[in-house]
Amino acid sequence: MPGKDPNCRLAGKTQKKILELTRRFLLWGKLEYPREFSGLPMNWIETLRLPRQPQPDVENVFVSIEEVKQLISVSVESNNLVRLRDQAAAALLFLSGMRAGALVTLPIAALDLENLSIRQWPELGVQTKNSKHATTFMLNIPDLLAVVRLWDAAVRPVLDPSAPWYAPIDPNWGEQHLSIKEPGKNRVQALGKRLSLLFKLANLPHKSPHKFRHGHAVFGLLHAQTMADYKAVSMNLMHGSIEITDSIYAPILRSDVQERIAHLAEQAESMPDNELEDYLNNLGRESQKHALIYLAERIAK
Repeated sequence: MPGKDPNCRLAGKTQKKILELTRRFLLWGKLEYPREFSGLPMNWIETLRLPRQPQPDVENVFVSIEEVKQLISVSVESNNLVRLRDQAAAALLFLSGMRAGALVTLPIAALDLENLSIRQWPELGVQTKNSKHATTFMLNIPDLLAVVRLWDAAVRPVLDPSAPWYAPIDPNWGEQHLSIKEPGKNRVQALGKRLSLLFKLANLPHKSPHKFRHGHAVFGLLHAQTMADYKAVSMNLMHGSIEITDSIYAPILRSDVQERIAHLAEQAESMPDNELEDYLNNLGRESQKHALIYLAERIAK
């Protein structure tokens, strides 16, 4: 128990690291100094492991399509570039599922609205997780795309193609102007603060920029009709496999599960096609659990 508070406990990961380090040290001592450590049984050393902890009951928090529509419907004056930019950022985060770091480093040239594609390429300056390289795509949701196109039309004719799409803005005597200055290093944090203000104006509880990515994934998975659709969502999130997508995004909110399970008895019996059956047979045990939740949601529709 750290500090003076007897009720304060170290995080589970911290406890695990301490026990692993202690166990490695004692094993080293047994090997290097057998005489000095002769009274220390190997069996006891192996007991230095964190007991299995119950899994936390965590709901899948995400930004919904309804919330994004509320954010972009906040009244904005045409000369308020900051607010127009932030609404476009909220829409693009949901439409694309890209991470906040990628959005704020995305050059104008990397966004192709005609083909609804985004070149998340590190060589273009886009900061992706583990420097992954991929061309990803946007959901075709007209009212959200309209907000993105409005901002794109404001920056593309004025700034260099290599300039950031989420462009810096300079206030000058009560007016706002697009800036050619290099963005600051804390750009992701600045985006979070700006979106927080937008949530407040829309009378919505604050959610971090990463929750838009969750929203994109949940929207895509719930609208997937085939395993090919499911795979497409996974690839668009730049995941290495469907199992990664399953483990992170397949669980749905508890209230949604309760409602759908309650209606299962009303549904006619159906058998999965061979493609689905083969896929389920190839999944690991944990992924099969997530797949069952997803299948239950599909059957309930």
